[in-house]
Amino acid sequence: MRPHAHAGNRDELAPVSQKDWGWYDFLSYWMTDVHSIGGYVMAGSLFALGLPAGQVFLALVAGSLLVCVFATLVAVPSQKQGVPFALVIRNAFGPAAGRVPAALRALIAMSWYGIQTWLASNAVCILLARLVPSLSPFTRENIYGFLGLSVLGWVCFLSLWAIQLMIFRRGVETIRRFFDLAGPAIYGVMMVLLAYLFWCNHWRWPGLGFGAGAGHEGSHPLLWANATALVVSYFSGPMLNFGDYARKGRSVGQVALGNFLGLPLNFLFFAALCVATTALTVPLFGSALNDPVEIISRIGNTEIVAIAILTFLVAAAGINIAANLVSGVLDLCVLAPGKIGWRGAGWIFSLGSIAIMPWRLYNNPAHMHMTLDLLAAVIGPIFGILVAESYAVRRDCVGQRKSGVPALLAMCLAALAALAPGFVPGCEALGNFSWFVGALCGFALYVVFAYPRRMHPAPQTLALTPVEE
Repeated sequence: MRPHAHAGNRDELAPVSQKDWGWYDFLSYWMTDVHSIGGYVMAGSLFALGLPAGQVFLALVAGSLLVCVFATLVAVPSQKQGVPFALVIRNAFGPAAGRVPAALRALIAMSWYGIQTWLASNAVCILLARLVPSLSPFTRENIYGFLGLSVLGWVCFLSLWAIQLMIFRRGVETIRRFFDLAGPAIYGVMMVLLAYLFWCNHWRWPGLGFGAGAGHEGSHPLLWANATALVVSYFSGPMLNFGDYARKGRSVGQVALGNFLGLPLNFLFFAALCVATTALTVPLFGSALNDPVEIISRIGNTEIVAIAILTFLVAAAGINIAANLVSGVLDLCVLAPGKIGWRGAGWIFSLGSIAIMPWRLYNNPAHMHMTLDLLAAVIGPIFGILVAESYAVRRDCVGQRKSGVPALLAMCLAALAALAPGFVPGCEALGNFSWFVGALCGFALYVVFAYPRRMHPAPQTLALTPVEE
C-alpha cells in the first residue's frame, strides 16, 4: 500500500504540468455551487432575518461581488505556482505548521460535504415517498429513526454518499465534466418551477413586500449587512478551496473572467430567480418556502417531481465532490504524506462526513446561521493570512517559511476575535460578520508578526520534501 500512497500524493500535490481549464470551467464551478440545493436554502433563509424581498436580492448580489473578489485573490498564487491550497498555505505557515490550516480546512470541507449530501438525500426521500406512499411512515424520525434521521433518510443518505464516493474515484477530470453539465441543468429546472408557480398564481406577481420587514424597504441597513455577510460566509468554504482548481487555469485572466461570469453576473439571475420563486410561494402555500425540494414536493405531477429532483441530485453530487471532497482529500494527503494516499484519504473524509451528523447542523434557519458563523470564524483568519502573505508581506517571492509561529499566533488570535460575538456580551450584533472579523484580524496580525521576516524568505520550494513523499 505504501508505494501506491506515495504515487498518489506525488501526482496530486505536485505542480500541475498541464493548465487547460478555461473560463467556462470556472463559470460552471460557480454555477453548480450557486444553484445547489444548499444555495437555494441559504438564499431563502435570509427572509428569516425579517428582510423584504428587494433587500434579500441586493444582499445576494452584493455578497456575490465580494466572493468574486476574494476568490480571485485566493486563485492567483495557486494559478501562478501550480499547486493546491494545502501547499500554498506553507508560504506563511511552513511545512510543519502548515498541517494545522490544512486539517482545519479538511474538517470544514467534511462538514459541508455532509450537509450537502444530507440536503440532496432529502430530495430522494421525498421522491420515494411520492412514488411509493407506503414508505411515508419511514420518513418520520420520531417513529422509525435513530440518531436524528429516519430509516428512509439513512437509506437515501448512505446511498448518495456511496454514489459520490464512486464518482470521486473516477478522478478530477470526470468531476470536471460532471459539473460542466450540472449547472445549466439546474437553471432549466428552476425556470420551469418559476413558470409553474406563476401559472398557479394566475400569472399575477404577489409583490416584493413579504417577511417581517414587509412594507419598510430601505429601513434595515444592519439586517441587510448581516444578510450580505451570511452570503460570504456560505461561500467561504468553496472560496478558500478555489485554489485547488485555479492552479489548472490557463491564465489568471481566464480564472478572473470565469469568476466574474460565475458570480456577479450569474448571481444576478440566481438572486432574481430565488427571490421570485420564494415570493410566489406565499400566496400559494400561505408562507415563504425557501427549499426548492419542498416546493417541488407540492406539485401534483409525479413525473415532473421525479425529473426535477433527479436533476437537483446530479447537481448536488457534482458540486459536493468538486467543492468539498477533492479539497478535503488533498488536505488529508498533506497531513500524512507517504502514509495516506488519494483513495485512503477519500475513505477517511467520507466516513468523517457521516460521523459529524450534518442534519443536526443545518435543519433550521437558526442552526444554519450558527453553523455558517462558526465555520466562517475558522476560515476567515486562514484567508486573511494567505492574502497577507501573498500580497502584503511576500508578494512575488515564493518559498516556505522555516517557522510557522507568526502565522499560528495570528490565526489563533483572529479566530478568538471572530468567535467573540458568541460569548462576549454586547457583541451579538457582529455574529454574522465572523468571517470578516477573522479575515481582517488575521491579515493585520500576520502583517505585524511577520514583518521582521519580510526581506528574508526561506529558500524552500512549494513541493513535498523527499521525506514527505
